Amino acid sequence: MRARIPGWGSDLDPADRPSYPREQPGIETGAHWDFPERQPEKWPRERSVEHAFVTPVFGTSAPPKGTSGAIRKYAYKYSEGRAAHWLLLLAADRVDAWEHHVRSFATLRPDNPITETGVLSEFSRHGVASRFGKKRADLSHQWIDPIIAGAPWALAGLGAVAALRTVRKHRAA
Repeated sequence: MRARIPGWGSDLDPADRPSYPREQPGIETGAHWDFPERQPEKWPRERSVEHAFVTPVFGTSAPPKGTSGAIRKYAYKYSEGRAAHWLLLLAADRVDAWEHHVRSFATLRPDNPITETGVLSEFSRHGVASRFGKKRADLSHQWIDPIIAGAPWALAGLGAVAALRTVRKHRAA
């Protein structure tokens, strides 16, 4: 196989490794531990079913919360080799985005879908002209991008209008 496939088995013989001359076993690295001290868990962390425990150090800047957090926790009941694990994590990301959009309406500066989706730059920064006559990969899904970005906002707006009409109708009666 080594004769037919360049680089095959390069890890078998140390002399064939590109980094072998620099590798010197037994060099003092200065590391003072074999396994790092474990970071304390303030709450149960998500952990893959393939691993016995979480890594010694893990991120806590954005702990899972709300509906998206529950979906993420449920995703870790599946193996990382299953599509369900990753699809649930993707769904949790979308739910998290909507949770933040809804939460932004309770602030003094709610989300602005016109500027945040980049719709205005399509006209002011030659967005449409840059797509035609070029071999761009995103041309195949260009037609659906405004629907994916704008339809949820349009549906939310229509839902809000319908809710206001219903409230007005019940107050007038």
